[in-house]
Amino acid sequence: MTRVIEGQELWRASEERRTRVHTTRFLHWLAAERGKEFDGYFDLWRWSIEDVPGFWRAVWDYFDIIHDGEIDEVMTSDPMPRTRWFTGTRLNYAEHVLRHEATGDPTRPMIAHLSETRPETRNLSWADVGRDVRKMATRLREMGVEPGDRIVAYMPNIPETFIAMLATTAIGATWSSAAPEFGAQTVIDRFGQIEPKLVFAVNGYLYGGKDYDRTDELTNILGQLPKAERLVLLDYLPDAGTPDFSGETLAWDSLLDGPEVSREAFNYTRVPSDHPLWVLFSSGTTGLPKPIVHGHHGIVLEHLKSGAFHLDMHEDAVQFCYSTTGWMVWNTLMMGPLLNGHVTLYDGHPTYPDARALWRLMADTGVTTFGVSPTFMQMVRNEGIRPGEEFDIAPLETILLTGSPVTPEILAWIHEAVKPDIYATTQSGGTEVCSGILAGSPLLPAHAGEIQAPALGCDAAAFDENGKVAETGAVGELVMRQPMPSMPLFLWGDDGFKRYADSYFDMYPGVWRHGDRVRFNERGGSYVLGRSDATLNRFGVRIGSAEIYRTIEGFDEVADSLIVCIEEADGGYYMPLFVQMAQGVRLTGDIEKEIVRRLRSERSPRHVPDVIVEVPEIPTTLTGKKMEVPVRRMLLGENPEKVASKDATRNPAALDWFAEFAAKRLSKRE
Repeated sequence: MTRVIEGQELWRASEERRTRVHTTRFLHWLAAERGKEFDGYFDLWRWSIEDVPGFWRAVWDYFDIIHDGEIDEVMTSDPMPRTRWFTGTRLNYAEHVLRHEATGDPTRPMIAHLSETRPETRNLSWADVGRDVRKMATRLREMGVEPGDRIVAYMPNIPETFIAMLATTAIGATWSSAAPEFGAQTVIDRFGQIEPKLVFAVNGYLYGGKDYDRTDELTNILGQLPKAERLVLLDYLPDAGTPDFSGETLAWDSLLDGPEVSREAFNYTRVPSDHPLWVLFSSGTTGLPKPIVHGHHGIVLEHLKSGAFHLDMHEDAVQFCYSTTGWMVWNTLMMGPLLNGHVTLYDGHPTYPDARALWRLMADTGVTTFGVSPTFMQMVRNEGIRPGEEFDIAPLETILLTGSPVTPEILAWIHEAVKPDIYATTQSGGTEVCSGILAGSPLLPAHAGEIQAPALGCDAAAFDENGKVAETGAVGELVMRQPMPSMPLFLWGDDGFKRYADSYFDMYPGVWRHGDRVRFNERGGSYVLGRSDATLNRFGVRIGSAEIYRTIEGFDEVADSLIVCIEEADGGYYMPLFVQMAQGVRLTGDIEKEIVRRLRSERSPRHVPDVIVEVPEIPTTLTGKKMEVPVRRMLLGENPEKVASKDATRNPAALDWFAEFAAKRLSKRE
């Protein structure tokens, strides 16, 4: 492959595409309906952050939001995180997803699905999904599920999970999901905080050609959810067992029995803008995972904006993102249907039986927008696969690379081996906003390794340690200086916004600190350089170190531990687990194997470190906090004297050991 330089222009949309880009339509609409004219993307972006209420009211009107009531305020004057949006109105997320059932042929596809468990592609029409959602929602109401009740799922990325989510949110109940590969304690740490009334679950799944019976894990999970009254079990893995549960167990099909409920007869529960839609979990470095609550209003507006203006999905779009139900990307997969397109789902190993699996699926289902991690693209490239030559992917127009920083070489390879004239965009956001913060636009050229621009309506910047905007080209903390509608309403159980404020407003009062290291260039583009805090970014999925520590603390042989994860220059990851052994104990192969086994079974395969290293002592601050961030920064090559003060370290000699370890590792790699 030709050598590529960071910042080198790789792609520019043709005039034909520019005329049909969704943002171009919006610009024409703004001129006609608001009398506002803008010279391209960045001019529009500046207006979107200078007149925040005006921009979001325009989005509301442009997409013809279905609602009850009159708008009191588009945006209240309360500072983050107490800002509220479109007060006085009530709407429903599921109603917006399914409103297109009535606007065209109801037999046209809405969801295409393939899995290792179901090896033939299946299609569900708009009529199929709408019928099942209305039936299930009606049955949930009959069971006594009320607005605000929590319903959770231990299910994979399959149509049934989306039907359950839409039925839940259609009646104003609050949704949350976890992937079935998560170990029991990881799920209990999440669901235990929100006390669900009903649980949807599968009995097992197939992954990488192997059966995984989850009935034992499910029994354990249910035993720790005392307020769960019912289990709705989907028999997804043949011959799997049945979990023990003290409440009522119902078969999935039983919730779809009974007469059909017509569109005209069904009433969606429209809710105010501070009503919980769903709870996502973003793992921090201490304590339980943060339960992040989003609202119907914010998610509807943000996903319409992002799907249309940043991913350029139109009515005929076919969206496909490889994701599990434990990642916020799963919660964005209804962007396609929100815009009257449809979605392709896949449940299984992305490279089983080989790295061509997802490309076959895309060719079969006519995918137009593909979202995946850069790591997957690296694996495809390393195997010598050239998708554009091997598969009919003519409909593919957009590739979204997200979850971790993208190397210039991968972006260049996509244009070379996948499709020369493709909008390949790298974007960065997070679970907290369930969308992008740094995004892109097909109105802008794409440059190697670069995120094109801040997202519309997102006042993103890089701050230095003094809370000032960093100089162009300088690395700083990614911040948001103004609120967005999809920011969390609150963290579940967080009285007085204390944990919320401590998590995102601790460094710069009144300004959201996202936790990424970033630099902006003179074009307005940006480069995300990895996490600035100690959250582990494992192949694009964020993992809390606290989850790993919980398992390690169960080993009598281990006195203390520390784990970090860094992004390598080649696009890969390095996640070492450092263990301080108990007095008189040495790390053996048997102990290592047991640590790996328990992390895999209690947590997930992504929680398993790349290497386990015995250390003399774990460095801590004077207050006893593990020094994860300094260790991570040393492994990234930063000067040990600048990443931490020995005066603030309880055991300076421990920090010296890690500095030497980092220097040796960097020397070997060089």
